[in-house]
Amino acid sequence: MPVTQVSLSGGPAAVAYDRTGTGPGLVLVHGTGTDRAQWQPLTAAVADRFTVVAPDYSGSGGTTDHGGPLTVADLADEVLAAADHAGLDRFHLVGHSLGAVTAAHLAAHHPDRVRSLALHACWAHTDTRMWAEFTHWLDLLRSDAAHGTTHFARMLPLMAFGPRYWERTDTAANEDLVRALPPTVAPGTDRQTKVDLSVDLRPLLGRITAPTLVLASAHDRLIDAAQQQALLAGIPQARYQEIDAGHGAPGEDPAGFAAVIAAFLDERRTADEAAGAGLPGGPGAPGTPSVTAGR
Repeated sequence: MPVTQVSLSGGPAAVAYDRTGTGPGLVLVHGTGTDRAQWQPLTAAVADRFTVVAPDYSGSGGTTDHGGPLTVADLADEVLAAADHAGLDRFHLVGHSLGAVTAAHLAAHHPDRVRSLALHACWAHTDTRMWAEFTHWLDLLRSDAAHGTTHFARMLPLMAFGPRYWERTDTAANEDLVRALPPTVAPGTDRQTKVDLSVDLRPLLGRITAPTLVLASAHDRLIDAAQQQALLAGIPQARYQEIDAGHGAPGEDPAGFAAVIAAFLDERRTADEAAGAGLPGGPGAPGTPSVTAGR
């Protein structure tokens, strides 16, 4: 697993990432409380035609840092550092939830680096209701840490999954899931949730020049329609699509989620190839070796 160094606002970080496949660069940014493993279904679907870089940002997976407060800019710097270390000049960029916020921040500050942008469950700014939600998450995480409870894990399916999950599960299966979730929650989820509290992309949206897919979940109880409309109104080349799932679509419907994102990426790749964009010397160009995960 490659690791690269980057300086954050609070100190240094060692950013771990996976690099898989061959072709134009694609960078994937995970959400709060997860890690790069969130992207395995999408990576499997596109690695035959994209060089996929999936980093862990601070608080998740193999990445280590100073242990203090984080900002959206810090997470974007970590993602860009992984792309740089992997040798990607220009790349397609996909993010989920806080990862989508991070991806939008990166695209606004480095528009020359981003070929296309796909934002799932992104939001323009943390409003009063979202502040209350994230503060509740922090309360649950503190209680779990102090008392050995699993309140945060019990909340996750309620927050993340839509009606299709609840229609096909039963009480026993949901209880099994709740019991299985605590070991999968990233150790820095509380630090990442504090970043969620600070989000305000509104001054940056107009600086995003990449063709952008604003992908909403039809049953997202965390991100409302007004947030999606703000993204569409603020990003010049944005279009809208929905998936029939809740906020946690990558976990609720991995195949369907991967198919939607892959279709968008293939469309943008075809457009780039038609325009002759970035072919000489890019990942997957003639003479460029393919890369597999862990190398």
